[in-house]
Amino acid sequence: MAIGYIKRKKLGEGTYATIYLADEIETEDSSKIYYSPTCTIKPIRKVAIKKIKRSDMIKGLDLSAIREIKSLRKIDSRYVIKILNVFYFSKTLNIVLEYVESNLEIIIKDRSIIIMPEDIKAWSYMILRGLFACHSKFILHRDIKPNNILITVTGIVKLADFGLSRSISTQSMTPQAITRWYRPPELLLGSKLYSFGVDMWSFGCVFAELFLRTPYFPGDDDIKQLDTIFKALGTPSEKDWPSLTLLPNFIKFPIYQRHPLKNLFSAVSDDALDLLSKLLTYDPSKRITCLNALKHPYFINLPRPTIPEKLPFSE
Repeated sequence: MAIGYIKRKKLGEGTYATIYLADEIETEDSSKIYYSPTCTIKPIRKVAIKKIKRSDMIKGLDLSAIREIKSLRKIDSRYVIKILNVFYFSKTLNIVLEYVESNLEIIIKDRSIIIMPEDIKAWSYMILRGLFACHSKFILHRDIKPNNILITVTGIVKLADFGLSRSISTQSMTPQAITRWYRPPELLLGSKLYSFGVDMWSFGCVFAELFLRTPYFPGDDDIKQLDTIFKALGTPSEKDWPSLTLLPNFIKFPIYQRHPLKNLFSAVSDDALDLLSKLLTYDPSKRITCLNALKHPYFINLPRPTIPEKLPFSE
């Protein structure tokens, strides 16, 4: 018996791929994908099929797909989406992933949901566990944001969308990675040599967004993005960030004073604000690592994180 898939519905579409909900089935047919939504064959399980668009090809393979497949095959974590299969069908590359019902963006935007501090602590810990699984394999995710943080019906976080991921390198990498609102200042200023700190900044933006229920740094372009960050955190000086003026796209910005995070995050605990400040540190060499973030007092102190099964959920 072979494995086949029955497409049920389109779940979403991005720059690199279209994602479908499908049923995995046993079949004697050599075909891989069936389009009948009324098929009654008993499925083995629900899966997500990522149909890769034909762009950015290298020798017939899509670069983002290569990155995703390589990264997901290296990482084995409860908190990272599982890759189940890879196959060609009708000259198109398809990646089969475990199906996850929701994502953090949906939950943040659902105003019928009350998000408690212990919920934020639970999600944050699982996100960091997923990131640690990536970083321990020397993989940068490079696109941490709420809609790439999937949530199962049982409350488990799964990091997804590894199309921009890559192994850490001492050679130059593109600064045009990471969705702008979650992109760290070193990339906005053109740095081509960077490390795990880029993911930690992105997580810091998500961490802040969980408390605010809105993006912390929503910029319309790279300059406005930097201006938004500097207005919120104060304009960095060479004392804060010694290599600042050496960055390729460095320009002088107005001097904005740094205001205590407590002014905006008035209801947030001091230990959470301390973690946030360490995540949103300008100098990437001083930014907190994933392992040290997991060891931060925020995760040890009360309140205890909500158990996954009791976390808020929305589809």
